Amino acid sequence: MPIRSFRLWPLLLLLAACTRTPHSSAGLANKYHDATIRQIGTAQDERNTAALLPFLSNANPTYRREAALAFASVQAPAAVPGLIPLLRDGDYSVRRAAAYALGQIGDSTAVDSLRVRVLKENDGQVRRYVHEALGRTVTRHSLPELWRVEFLNDTARAAALAWGLSRAALRGLSSPESIRRTVAVLNSPRLPVRGRLAAVVGLSRTRGLDTDLARLAEATLLRVAVKDRSYAVRAATATTLGKIAATAKKAPVGPAAGRKAAAKLTAKATAPATVLARLATKDPDYRVRLSAIRALPFGPENYATSRAAVFYALSHDRAPVALTAAEWLLAHAKGESGAALAALADGNKQASVRVRAALLRAAVRHASPAARPSLVETIEKRYPAAPTVYEKGFLLEALSEDPAAFDFVRTEAFAPGQSPVVAGYALAALLTMRRSADFPAAHQADFAAAMRHGLDGGDVAQIGTAAEALADPKLYPEAQADDLTALRRAQAKLALPLEIEAWQGIQQALDKLEKAPKPTPTPVATAAQHPIDWAVVQGISLGQQVRLRTSKGIILLELKPEEAPGAVASFVTLVGRKFYDNLYFHRVVPNFVAQGGDPRGDGNGSAPYNLRSEFGDLRYEEGSVGLASAGKDTESCQFFITHTPTPHLDGRYPIFAQVVGGLDVVHKLEIGDQILGIELVQLP
Repeated sequence: MPIRSFRLWPLLLLLAACTRTPHSSAGLANKYHDATIRQIGTAQDERNTAALLPFLSNANPTYRREAALAFASVQAPAAVPGLIPLLRDGDYSVRRAAAYALGQIGDSTAVDSLRVRVLKENDGQVRRYVHEALGRTVTRHSLPELWRVEFLNDTARAAALAWGLSRAALRGLSSPESIRRTVAVLNSPRLPVRGRLAAVVGLSRTRGLDTDLARLAEATLLRVAVKDRSYAVRAATATTLGKIAATAKKAPVGPAAGRKAAAKLTAKATAPATVLARLATKDPDYRVRLSAIRALPFGPENYATSRAAVFYALSHDRAPVALTAAEWLLAHAKGESGAALAALADGNKQASVRVRAALLRAAVRHASPAARPSLVETIEKRYPAAPTVYEKGFLLEALSEDPAAFDFVRTEAFAPGQSPVVAGYALAALLTMRRSADFPAAHQADFAAAMRHGLDGGDVAQIGTAAEALADPKLYPEAQADDLTALRRAQAKLALPLEIEAWQGIQQALDKLEKAPKPTPTPVATAAQHPIDWAVVQGISLGQQVRLRTSKGIILLELKPEEAPGAVASFVTLVGRKFYDNLYFHRVVPNFVAQGGDPRGDGNGSAPYNLRSEFGDLRYEEGSVGLASAGKDTESCQFFITHTPTPHLDGRYPIFAQVVGGLDVVHKLEIGDQILGIELVQLP
């Protein structure tokens, strides 16, 4: 899914990059002063597999390692035969790099070699990499290869197994035995934080749990949720508890169990609700609270408990917690009065505008038909006075809950001189209305005309929304010749690579409407044609910091030129041109990311060029800075900062910096906060 609009909802955990011996490297020259390593870096950037392969057998272990790491970005299956022998290399860093690259390539032909290496590898760090790679390459048939090694009383092996199981689960591969193994790992004594996180995320991605497995996992998770010292583990456990509880509730009860077993299952379902409510109201870390709120059950047996926790959270001084509570009410409120929810929005003057708008949206959604008109009228009257385009967007989202506001929202979508931010929010609001069960038939032709207008208007955000609408079989059961023509006409006008995401959105719609047997690939011509400026890269010392000045305060970043030379060179060049000055953070997902750097201000903008993806051996931690993309090799200028460990992004989105100061500012950022300026910090 595109990440320039970043519509991903995460599971939240940690896998930090590992180093042998921590030391300060500030001011040291980076590795690209070596001409051979630059040669390898250029071949990686050009995706030149033939030029890289000979380096895998180079006499110098440094170059073998660098070539292996290059293939982690190139991801060419043709490299697998050359990488497998490196699993036995005499240099541990080469073995580690080879394992990482094989995992990134994800070719199942590497499974047998990785399985053997798991059995024979004596270095604990390398073994973890091998186990992760095995988790990234196993098939459903070869899944048992992950647990061939006994881990009891061996903490390092247990942690490695946790990551292997987790990586497989992130790919949708699990089984009853893998779930039992994951629970056993989570219960093993002295398991490090990273191992516990891995086990929890693995459990969160399992599907189709039977009742016994759900109860087994739940019992362990309830203990971890209350007792674990790591906020990241508790937050991830809260998320997983919510999913496990939902799975258990839906799991069929066999005929032999009868009503007695069903009643027992219902009674046990209250235990997660109680723990989640406790986390939502008592946990000292706001990220755990909001994860617990999202996971709160909303069934009739637990609604009162969850409701009390949600209403308590609405007054939290952390905006992300209050916003999450408002969004829970939007999704799950039962029997709430629209007028009462609107009163909450008006009565809490200390809440952020986004929280108040979310409450207004919940009020409109849950109001009685008789009460809705006055709520919509109130929002429409407030709209002209909204001081920012983002606040206008939030109010348009609130209006999207009532099709009666169709004409008002349509006018905003196509008003002359309209901000692209507002225009995008407005057309998306029309699509939300159209998907409502009570959307009036009289407006269906008007909606179709609005989507065609969006396609013809040339705005990339509106084009994306219109393409999404046309690809929805519930709205358009059969392809119409006029719609196909409009899509192709809009696609032909797009400039690549600048407007690649809109191009992809249209192509996905065309593929669905024309029932294409497989997705149409993005044209090769749209891949990055922006070579790495090695002169810029060589001018960036290790430890180089960047000062990011925002309207909420200063954030210090440390650049990663060795792992992402092209991304760092592009970023530094754009900083030198003042490209980022006065842009905005256009998207903030609590306990996930704050994203900015878009010249349009809505997530659909780009620099005039794309970069090729660089997947260095780094993992998403709290404060990791990554480049947004619309798929591999489409990165440009947008960046995001993670609020918490986010492993499902590992190896998929390049990391080019790490927050080393001002993490408190990162957690305060909201949509509409401004980037006042960015500059390099002079090294002492």
